[in-house]
Amino acid sequence: MALGLIDVSIYAVHKIAHLVHKDPDFRERMRQDPAAATADFELTAQERAALLAGDVGRLAELGAHGYVLGALAQHQLVGLNMESYTQRIHSPLV
Repeated sequence: MALGLIDVSIYAVHKIAHLVHKDPDFRERMRQDPAAATADFELTAQERAALLAGDVGRLAELGAHGYVLGALAQHQLVGLNMESYTQRIHSPLV
């Protein structure tokens, strides 16, 4: 079965969250300049905007897994902490 653009881009969102959790150099690049750190990942415009805004609720609506997105809050990136993550995962910023 071929992967569609949505599948590939959601994979990229998951990959970013995984790297944030496992790769200290990538995590620091995300802290300094998240737009530059994620520029080479194939994301839709909607996903990129939501990611950079820390809108995990919207990313979840688009198909990203909430547990994976938790790495962004755990490392306090893109304006997230555990409290804001909990609020946003249930109420997207849209």
